[in-house]
Amino acid sequence: MKIAAVRVTPIAISDPPLLNASGVHEPYALRSIIEVETDNGYIGLGETYGDKPVLDGLIRVKDALVGLSPFDLNGLWQRVLAAGQSSTQGIELDVAPGSQASSAHHKVFSGFEVALLDVQARSLGVPVHELLGGAVRRQVPFSAYLFFKYSSDIDPSYRRDPWGEVLDAEQLVGQARTMIERYGFGSIKLKAGALDPDHEVECLKALKLAFPDHPLRIDPNANWSLDTAIRMAQRLQGDLEYYEDPTPGLEGMAALHKATGLPLATNMVVTDMDEFRRNVALNGVQIVLSDHHYWGGLRATQVLATMCDTFGLGLSMHSNSHLGISLMAMSHLAAAVPNLTYACDTHYPWQDDEVIKGGKIAIENGCVSVTDAPGLGVELDRDALGALHEQYLRCGITNRDDVSQMRKFRPDWTRVKPRF
Repeated sequence: MKIAAVRVTPIAISDPPLLNASGVHEPYALRSIIEVETDNGYIGLGETYGDKPVLDGLIRVKDALVGLSPFDLNGLWQRVLAAGQSSTQGIELDVAPGSQASSAHHKVFSGFEVALLDVQARSLGVPVHELLGGAVRRQVPFSAYLFFKYSSDIDPSYRRDPWGEVLDAEQLVGQARTMIERYGFGSIKLKAGALDPDHEVECLKALKLAFPDHPLRIDPNANWSLDTAIRMAQRLQGDLEYYEDPTPGLEGMAALHKATGLPLATNMVVTDMDEFRRNVALNGVQIVLSDHHYWGGLRATQVLATMCDTFGLGLSMHSNSHLGISLMAMSHLAAAVPNLTYACDTHYPWQDDEVIKGGKIAIENGCVSVTDAPGLGVELDRDALGALHEQYLRCGITNRDDVSQMRKFRPDWTRVKPRF
């Protein structure tokens, strides 16, 4: 069995005006859909970033994969290296972790690796989680991912959404209640770093009051100074499952942990093995939020999981705006990693679009189920793919830029980190 053709299709999916440390989400988020077709008719699927540097890297590599065995992941890595490295200019480090130059090859590799693993599993008639060692859990828990947001009518470019404006505690509790009633989530994460820290903490305390049995996390995306992060930690003692990336840098996180004793989590300052080694020395963070999209794929994330287990670190998963192929890749991986014991992040409830047959993947009792269906267990809807590609061509966005989008509503907005 050899690879006969590789297709990479950039798409744009509708995104709401969600607030974060950099600014506000644009009306569209970009993804790349990968198809790897073999000479005996199997098609494996992958999904990854759609920003221009990653897309360019995928396109440079794809034709070099023709003739390769889909089991030859070493050959895939050699071809990714031989194709050269993309510039990362234009991708915001604040909101796209792993965007430093050292991760460019890993991002390209990971998109193809998922598609090749999907082909491998389909050809063997087994699910991807079996290739990864077998499922230790069949229901993978995810967390309700809350955002402060503008109403979608702030700009006609946004698709109308039912969530409305969410800028205060009452509105945020309402958002959480809808998410939990709809999907059954058992834990809650709040994206912070967008509004005044004291206000955000008051909102989190309102969540604690409304949902006392739900573990809580807060993620300011390193937008709080060390002093602010320590002050907020004093207010948050006893409220948090973990404190995610409140302040910049490994050294800052280490100082924060030493000062507060709170368990710290990150998807920003441990994004490769060099940073992992530094973190072990500094004891900066105690929980790593993995992401196969920039760690170098599913098997590389399993290596990360082993390292976390060796050094006594907790493990969960980070998310960016994504569709069902990524969600199922995340779920098969999480199903096969014994020490991934925290509920994973996902933006999936915020996305209305989909490229897989049958529409949106079900999240029930806060979990995505993995089955024994071959591969990732999903099939591509070509009509939907075509429509979302046309949307990509029309939208005019090639790189994520939350700062410039915020300037449309606040002309004096600047890139400042930390802001508070």
